[in-house]
Amino acid sequence: MLRINDAIAIADWELVESFTRAQGPGGQNVNKVSSAVELRFEAARSPHLGPAVKARLKRLAGRRWTLDGAIVIRAEETRSQAQNRALARERLAEMIREALVVPKRRLATKPTLGSQRRRLAAKTERGEVKVMRGKVADDD
Repeated sequence: MLRINDAIAIADWELVESFTRAQGPGGQNVNKVSSAVELRFEAARSPHLGPAVKARLKRLAGRRWTLDGAIVIRAEETRSQAQNRALARERLAEMIREALVVPKRRLATKPTLGSQRRRLAAKTERGEVKVMRGKVADDD
């Protein structure tokens, strides 16, 4: 059971973990111990998440979202399988918590009359500076 918040908990049957050998440095240990964890969460079929949350989760997951609607998270930072498991589960929980937050609607506003006038005055002033950079005419 993966606890997201007080209201949402992901059941163990929705999570699939597979273990592989980690990449990178580690000496002989890296060649014989399967410490890397690949956590797969079937997000599209999860009964615990609403359609709006799933849409935000898909956008947040990016490349980690597969064609069949699963999120795949790989953790191989530490040499311990248990720590990598905990890291992967925490990353998934954090991603779901982020997707649960409903973004604020942006209200379109108009610039004030004063700000429009200041902007145009600044543009005019800048244009005058640039005009003064022209070639100097000889008065012979």
